Amino acid sequence: MKELNGKTAIITGASKGIGEATARHMASLGVNVVLAARTERSVKAIAEEIASEGGKATGIACDVSKFTQVQAVIDLAKEKYGSVDIIVNNAGLIEPIARIKDSHPTDWGKTIDVNVKGVYYAMLAALPIMERQKSGVIINISSGAATSALEGWSHYCASKAAALSLTRCAHKEVADKGVRVIGLSPGTVATDMQVAIKASGINPVSQLDPAVHIPPEWVAKTICWMATKDAKEFDGDDVSLRDEAIRERVGLV
Repeated sequence: MKELNGKTAIITGASKGIGEATARHMASLGVNVVLAARTERSVKAIAEEIASEGGKATGIACDVSKFTQVQAVIDLAKEKYGSVDIIVNNAGLIEPIARIKDSHPTDWGKTIDVNVKGVYYAMLAALPIMERQKSGVIINISSGAATSALEGWSHYCASKAAALSLTRCAHKEVADKGVRVIGLSPGTVATDMQVAIKASGINPVSQLDPAVHIPPEWVAKTICWMATKDAKEFDGDDVSLRDEAIRERVGLV
């Protein structure tokens, strides 16, 4: 992980869960972290905590469904730290969970705006910088839902399938320019999203015992590993954290 020292990373959805854990772990490895989320107070508070522990961190409000706000985050990172080396597209929605006949077009569309357009916007803003640098890693948080169908999750499954396609398309476009694009399917993680899934009572995932969910810190460590050259062989596709071989590579087993 020494190769991450001094790099600059932008993490979306960084106010809690996987995003917060990733920002904290990256900072402990010497990464300059920019925490972006809609809740400005939360990301700024986390950034201050990281700074008080000797890390370099900045919190900024960002709704990833709005391109101008995503561009502002990229610009801030470049101006403050001099480079944009890692993007973690973690911001994501699954609520409200509903069968298609019970869904609302506005709610369904919001999920697409965040889970798909948010990933696209970050790529659109960051790739020109990374291509000029001839280096950079974009990590898209995916899901097993990208390749499977689940009742009540039409919005989430469709959005994660689209995000996986974005990972594959971007890889074909920029791999020869020194830029890496890779996705992570973490499995079920002990975050607020699982609380919402449990409360819905729809499909088998909602019936899982909370004890089976992995901690967000495991995902954070995996993301950091994915940002290193050791994970380059997986570029252009999703890495599954359910895979014991991957867990061993990360050092979780």
